Formats: sequence, C-alpha cells, structure tokens
Amino acid sequence: MDFKDTKFEKPDHVEDVHENPDFDFDPDEEKKLVRKIDCWLLPTIFLMYLLSYMDRTNIGNAKIAGMNEDLGLSSSQYSMALVVFFISYVFFEVPSNLILSKTKPSTFLPTIMLLWGVVTCCMAVIHDYKHLVALRFVVGVLEAGFAPGILLIISSWYKREEQSKRFAVYISGAVLSGAFGGLLAGSITSNLDGTHGLEGWRWLFIVEGAATIGWAICSHFLLLDFPAQPCRRKFTEREQLLAIKRLVLDNVSTTEGDTPRISSVKALVKAVSDWRTWIMVFGYMVIVGSSTLSYFYPTLVQGLGYESTMAQYMVIPIYAVSFVAVVASGIIFDRLHQYRGLAIAGWLTLSTVCSIIVCVVYNFTARYVLLIFMASGLWAANALGLSYASSAFGDMEQETKGVALALVNALGNLASIYGSFLFPSDDSPKYLLGFGVISGMCGVGVMIYIGAHILLRR
Repeated sequence: MDFKDTKFEKPDHVEDVHENPDFDFDPDEEKKLVRKIDCWLLPTIFLMYLLSYMDRTNIGNAKIAGMNEDLGLSSSQYSMALVVFFISYVFFEVPSNLILSKTKPSTFLPTIMLLWGVVTCCMAVIHDYKHLVALRFVVGVLEAGFAPGILLIISSWYKREEQSKRFAVYISGAVLSGAFGGLLAGSITSNLDGTHGLEGWRWLFIVEGAATIGWAICSHFLLLDFPAQPCRRKFTEREQLLAIKRLVLDNVSTTEGDTPRISSVKALVKAVSDWRTWIMVFGYMVIVGSSTLSYFYPTLVQGLGYESTMAQYMVIPIYAVSFVAVVASGIIFDRLHQYRGLAIAGWLTLSTVCSIIVCVVYNFTARYVLLIFMASGLWAANALGLSYASSAFGDMEQETKGVALALVNALGNLASIYGSFLFPSDDSPKYLLGFGVISGMCGVGVMIYIGAHILLRR
C-alpha cells in the first residue's frame, strides 16, 4: 500500500513520516517495541478487567452468601437486578466510546473505574430491593465505557496477527476473576461475617470495591493512550513513529493530525452501514447470551449439594480450565489468524454438545464436568470473537472502529438481558430451560461464524 496516502495522527513532538519517507526499521526493533507495549498495557488491562468483572458478578456470590434472605429477594427480583445492569451498560457503550476516541484513555478509563468502585462499596449499605436495582443501574452506566474502550486500545496498538494473544490476556482477567472471586468471596463471607455488625456479603462489596478504587488510581499512571498521542514518559519519538508506521503497513487505520476527525454522527452511520459490523454483532450476541451462565455458576454448583461457602469454592475449577482454553486458543490462532472464524465455530460446537447432554443427563457429577467444558468453549469463543471483530474492523477510521466495536460489545451484551432469566429457581435442579436455550443459541452461533469466515475470506 502507499504509505503517503495513509492517514494517521501524530504527536506534536514526533516527526511526520511524510517528511521522512525513508524511515525504516528492522524486525528486532519492532519485536522490542511490541514487548515494551505489552509490559505497559497487558498487566494494566488484565487487572482492570479482573476487578471489573469481579464487581459485576459478585452479586452471584452475595446471593448465596445470604443477600437474598436479608433483602427478601424473589427469583424474579434477583434476575431484574442483573437485567438493569445490562440495560444501562448497553445504552451507554457507544456514547462512551465516542468520548474515549476524542480523549485520553489514561484519564477516562481510570476515572470511570474509580467511580464504579465507589458505587460497589455503597452496595454494602443497601437494605431493600430498590436500593440494589438503583446501584446496579449506576454500575452499568459507569462500566459501559470500559470494555469497548479496552477493545479500541488493543486494536489501536497491535497488528491483526498480534491481537488474539492480547485479547486472550484481556479475557483471562474475567476468567480468573471468577476463580479468585469465588475463593475471595468464600473467604470474606466466612471470615468477616458479623464483623462490626455487618453480614459477610456486605463485606464482599466493601473489599472488592476498595480494591477497584486502588487499582483505578494506579492505572492512571500505567495505562497507555493511543499511539498518536504524546507518551514521552513511556516511549521515545522513534518508538512512537514506529508504532504508527507498523500499523499503517498492516492496513490498520489511524487519523492524521492535520485532517479533521469525522463527526460522531458520521462515524455511527458508517459503522451501522457496514455489513461486517452486523455479522460480528449477531455472532457475539450468541456468545455473550450463552455466557450469562457465569452469573449462575454458584447457584448451579450449589445444586450439587454443596453448602454456600463450598459452592463458591467449587466454581474455581470451572474458571481454571477455561483459563487454559482461552490462553491456548489465543496463542494458536494468532499464528492461524485467518481461521479464527472456524475456531470460534469449533468452540461453540463443543459448548452446544455439552449443553445438549446436560439436558438429558441428570447425574450431578457428570453435569459438573460438562459444565466445565461448556464454560471453556464459551470463554475461548469470547476472546477469539473480540479479536476477530477487531481484525475485521482494522481498516476503519478510529472513530468508526470505536463505534463498531462498541456496537459489538453493547448489542452482544443486550443478549444478557434475556439470559438473566434463563435459570429461574423454580426450574432447579435440572434447569432445562436455560440449557435448552443455550444449546440453540450456540448452534446458531456455529452457523454465523462459519458464514463470517467464508464472507471475510472472500
């Protein structure tokens, strides 16, 4: 491609490549830069997402630790508390990414993280259903800008064939949050119950909210901004120029400093009129809708006959195996990135088969093993689904790509609204409704991603 025709935004202190067309670099220099980007970005976003996912899913641990009884929640009220989070989360994702694409990620994302950490702590003082719903709604508003923002940052720093491993690291934060969340929840609810007159589930919100606040402050100093924004304390001028040029050579679009950014309305129109956006939206809706299962892991495992605390500990193996699947899949399909669509279809096929068998096998031990493999398929498909979408949107302008990624994440999470009602308590212990619907959704997802593979290859 013609480098001179490429648009990108440069920091004021970085020399324009138009003025230096002979700028060149060797593979070792590029590898060194990528390692440096990894060191700054991956640990930061890993811990941010771990805490983010812990804050949104700790309601499941609080439920079986006594919150339902103390607040007098019915099964439908608990499901509604899950739903209101996704309503606000979905509605505010696109506006948040439009703001992020015009600001600094190192300021915007830590700020909203600090705020939702404060709200999480406030959940420790609720005394009725209305308070729970109101605070869950606010957490959804604040978390709405985080996930699509991280997707935009990763897609702005890495080439297409580098993204699967990085998205695997990102998603593994959510996977490990489930494992450590169960371990932490069991420890907090059993050891702090009654301390200073507070129930264990209240301490769960206090401790996890405080951890979020602390890391939000640290992440302000660690998180990378976009490649074209000044990063003098982290990268040299040559490193920033190299970061921009290598993406341009990979046909990943950025924005030129002397070219006006496209308006938010135009970015939205371009994103919704591109067929790639919608095939990725529908595919990701299947994955996320099925993954709502994670909110019910403690409840489902409790059906095996374990008490509240032990049920939280028994969730850990589910996430541990899922972590291995996510990481292995990310490493393999960076090397085979042209087959990501087929890989996602393969993982969803595994989840479909396991979900169907769960519907006809009622032995609790067998169901537990099937649940582990089912969850592994969904988590691995989740990570690959995000890297697949990011790669497919690589040549879009930054604003348009931000909107497209936000739409994928937002409308994908729209599926979580109905997913929150798939496992009502009166359907226990078999939960045929939930597993039946998930079987159907995963089957549809297999067809969508096979179709996406064929269309994008063409």
